Amino acid sequence: MQGVIKSFDPSSGVGIIMCDSDLADYDLASDALEGSVFRMLRQGQRVVFDLDDAGCATSLRLGSEVDMGTPGH
Repeated sequence: MQGVIKSFDPSSGVGIIMCDSDLADYDLASDALEGSVFRMLRQGQRVVFDLDDAGCATSLRLGSEVDMGTPGH
C-alpha cells in the first residue's frame, strides 16, 4: 500500500498514514520503523507500507512519485 504521513510524534512513535488508494487512515504499528531506513517521519512524507494482522501500518519503505503511479511517470 502507498500513502503519506498524516501525523507523527517522534517521542512516542505514534503516527497516522493516509492511504492513497482509499484515503483511509491507518495507525502506525509499534514496530513500524524497526528494520526501516526511517528514524523519523515528517508530515506529508510518501511511504509504502504493509498492514499487520491488527490493521496497523508496518514495514515502512521509501515511496516516490513514480511508485505512487502519478500520471506522467
